[in-house]
Amino acid sequence: MKKIIIASTSTLHDGDYLDYLLPELKTFFKQVKTLTFIPFARPSGISHEDYTAKVQLAFSKIGIEVKGLHEFEDPLLGLQEAEAIFTGGGNTFLLVKQLYDHGLMPTLIETVKSGTPYLGTSAGSNICGLTMETTNDMPIIYPPSFQTLGLVPFNINPHYLDPDPDSKHMGETRETRIHEFHQFNSQPVIGLREGSWIEVLGDCITLRGQLTARIFRKNQIPKEIETASSLSNLN
Repeated sequence: MKKIIIASTSTLHDGDYLDYLLPELKTFFKQVKTLTFIPFARPSGISHEDYTAKVQLAFSKIGIEVKGLHEFEDPLLGLQEAEAIFTGGGNTFLLVKQLYDHGLMPTLIETVKSGTPYLGTSAGSNICGLTMETTNDMPIIYPPSFQTLGLVPFNINPHYLDPDPDSKHMGETRETRIHEFHQFNSQPVIGLREGSWIEVLGDCITLRGQLTARIFRKNQIPKEIETASSLSNLN
């Protein structure tokens, strides 16, 4: 049975790394003693080692040891034998390229679908959708495919921002960009606001957190859904 948390962000503006999610993660990972961390997205160019150390500090607060996937002699085996997996945020293009270059994408899909608990934040959440094409990130490197894990039957736009009526910026909004996506693609997109996450337990997909989420479907008016709403039929 799939067991997944797909979070918009790792850090809220008034807290430390993962702090707002730790109460949820303590329950979610209650049977877990060690976690395998995928550091490939490298936010701000941080090294794999420094990124992993940051995650180790956060998970030490709930008694979980962390080992970076880059530390394994055989990364495929590292995923297959993981008690739990966390993919952090950063640049989605870089993350996806690294997963493909190391031949890890099929194994990661199989491992999570077989029931290994998975946490994703930001880029690590982006890849839970059908494709990475609704990322907010700059294309700093070219992955061999935009197809990702397909753990949920829709795409995700983490860090979703509503239009600011007082802003002097005249460029496109997130909503505009998602409408552009739907000119060429048919899958729904969920705009996931900061502090919200999606819980996947088997076939049950639920919005969690304090905020509503915005649902975009091709050729339809966007719709707000309340927290605790089911997303299981969003396809």
